[in-house]
Amino acid sequence: MREKSLSEKPPANETELIESIRDFYTPRSLVRAICDIGRIPPHSLESHVGVGFIDIADYTYLSKFLSPKENQILLNGLYTAFQIVLERHGGYMNKIEGDSMMFQFDDVLDRRLRELGKEERLSLIARELFFTCVEMQRICILFNHADGRFVDASAPEEAHAALSEAFDIINSLRSKNDLSSTLFAFFQIRIRIGANIGEVTIGNFGPYGSKHWDIIGLPVINAKRMESTAPVGGLRISAEFYDILERNGIADDYLAQFKAEATAQGSVYRYIAKEELFQYREVTVREKHGARYPTYSVQVYPTLPESICRQTQELLLHGEGGAKRIVEFVRYYRGNHYVIDRLEALFEKKGVRIRKRELLELVHPKLARVTVGKKDPSLFTLLGYLDRYLDYVQSRPAEETPAPGKDYDSFVSSLVKDAKSRHESRKKLAVQKSWLFEVVIPVVYSAIEASLKEYQKTIEETSARAGGGAAIPPVGPSAMGDEDIADLEPA
Repeated sequence: MREKSLSEKPPANETELIESIRDFYTPRSLVRAICDIGRIPPHSLESHVGVGFIDIADYTYLSKFLSPKENQILLNGLYTAFQIVLERHGGYMNKIEGDSMMFQFDDVLDRRLRELGKEERLSLIARELFFTCVEMQRICILFNHADGRFVDASAPEEAHAALSEAFDIINSLRSKNDLSSTLFAFFQIRIRIGANIGEVTIGNFGPYGSKHWDIIGLPVINAKRMESTAPVGGLRISAEFYDILERNGIADDYLAQFKAEATAQGSVYRYIAKEELFQYREVTVREKHGARYPTYSVQVYPTLPESICRQTQELLLHGEGGAKRIVEFVRYYRGNHYVIDRLEALFEKKGVRIRKRELLELVHPKLARVTVGKKDPSLFTLLGYLDRYLDYVQSRPAEETPAPGKDYDSFVSSLVKDAKSRHESRKKLAVQKSWLFEVVIPVVYSAIEASLKEYQKTIEETSARAGGGAAIPPVGPSAMGDEDIADLEPA
């Protein structure tokens, strides 16, 4: 790697050292772009920019499998993979902060955009940004399997070296007899990506001696919000970004491409509708006092349902830790009928008995009474009832102040009456919310987990009677952290 060559052969003098430092730490794509312009841009300017953020989900958990040095090598390899994608599409890696990354597409660094009109620029930025995000998610899967098919032969030697070292670590972990199957089930690097397009200020920021080529503006802040609420393993974009994709035919192009890939690979996603591929949702940002943003979450894996089922099948062999992880899948993908239907089919095939009728009596007692003797609901339908209950108790009644009356007494009387009415409504809603969060939700998911453990115990006992010993080794903590569980939403 470049670092080794620098340390093994010290520069001949201070001037050579300074040049080496500049070459080593200054982004090469930025240097090439500024050389192409012919000077360092002296002033900031306003321009439409496409910006994306990546965050590794629950990297704290994953890092427990690795030494600090291995963590550094693995991250360097992953960011090298992302850099290869960015360079292929003409993007610029703005910054890296630990397990997070920011990147952008703009008409200052990308010479292709400079002579285009506004709509043409937006169309090209939208296309490159969108397909970069999709490709990064897919490359993350290849990276997990130490598969370097995405690397161009023309990639620099440093890139090949960084990826080779990272793949050595992955292969070493997977080759350990006591960990290989566990790592397949648990050690999966999964990322969130958020993206947005808008007008920002772009230029040189920072004090003398520490300048940074950067962008600032509300579109950047909103892109970060898209990432923080993005589905794990997926992409969330702003409604403004989606509108550009739609009017330029990019959304339809992606739908056709996605369905063709799903069909070729035999996935149930070959039936996916456009509104399912681009799923509209208003997300709530807690730090903005519950502000709601119109967004779209985007499916990126044409074989996601089958992949989740394969991992679930492996997790069934890993005791309590595996059962908990499967429940997280059910909870996370509860709004995706393709995934949930495939999981339910797998459970039935394996003999996992989820007592859906009993759970329906808890979630929707009235419906359970009127459907006695009829076919049990599907798992997806049952979870849908649960989500509707959740939406209801999380809805807030509108706060309206009574209009001033003709006199003080009538106004205060009306004020008291309305305040009491709101209080009673809130008290009733608080009881319902408490029942949902303290009883219904915990019992539903705990019952599903108990069904999985029941199956695992049966398999373990069968194996023991056959003389095979314990077939389900205990595994450590869940692979999804508390911060992920708290923000679960349909992908």
